[in-house]
Amino acid sequence: MTQSAPERSGYRPGSLEVLAAGLLLLVVGQRWIVGFFDDPALQTGATIFVSIIVQALPFLVLGVVLSGAIAAFVPASFWRRALPKNPALAVPVASCAGVVLPGCECASVPVTNGLIARGVTPAAALAFLLSAPAINPVVLASTFVAFPGEPMMVVARFVASLATAMIMGWLWLRFGKADWLRIGPRGHLVGSNSWHTFRLTATHDFLHAGGFLVIGGLTAAALNVVVPQTWMDSVAAQPLLAILAMALLAVVLSICSEADAFVAASLSEFSLTSKLAFLVVGPMVDIKLVSLQAGTFGRRFAVRFAPATFVLAVLTSILVGWWLFR
Repeated sequence: MTQSAPERSGYRPGSLEVLAAGLLLLVVGQRWIVGFFDDPALQTGATIFVSIIVQALPFLVLGVVLSGAIAAFVPASFWRRALPKNPALAVPVASCAGVVLPGCECASVPVTNGLIARGVTPAAALAFLLSAPAINPVVLASTFVAFPGEPMMVVARFVASLATAMIMGWLWLRFGKADWLRIGPRGHLVGSNSWHTFRLTATHDFLHAGGFLVIGGLTAAALNVVVPQTWMDSVAAQPLLAILAMALLAVVLSICSEADAFVAASLSEFSLTSKLAFLVVGPMVDIKLVSLQAGTFGRRFAVRFAPATFVLAVLTSILVGWWLFR
């Protein structure tokens, strides 16, 4: 009686094989690819895509390194001791903690996921998610340099961003539901020692978040090519419409928070309040950030958290702008 050959499972290429195949296609088809980008619109889109990736990638690396360090070296009890036991008080403390992290939104997503996985109340962690890329020293310094004649822009950005982060944290504490928030699994990422756990966690978070960063960058590049640039001239003279337009522009452009102040300052036809809306909305709600949030915390979270944050950020910018720029 002959023994049947063991059944072979289907071949599934890994990330290394996919990368090698992609590089091979680039080398073989480079002439066709270069010719394909002769179109000015495609060149613009490619430039925007590369700019977003180049700006965001270092901070994404910073984020996954911090996330890996939190998972590997920081005991779960630390965060429970550092934050007040009362969740309502933990939200403003976590919001203010965003001052000490010089990173952008790409870094804050994996860090926030690590905080929640380590026992931090979601409301406080989400407040940190919004405040960290908006009020850290690097962002405030770049805003001061970008607006040399308007020092109150730094104060306005800090106040409006911090207020938005705290209020969103309190709103999640009051209305948020546990089944809306998906936390990335951590159990299978525990290594044989702390450094092994660090490497596993950082690698997993980088590959996971990096894919959604690429999706967000491609979407932002496509929208920048499709939407004409001349529309800004026709809406800048209408205050409320200008604020909404600048807020939507921040969502589409997906500029890193360390660089967005220079873009806002260059749009001289817009009011200071509309520029403030651009600076407050951008680090909290943009295409690549929503992509990262959906990939990390789930679509049910993103479709609720991002629109609510956008509306609150716009309203807060209007109030702070009316207060400081009168």
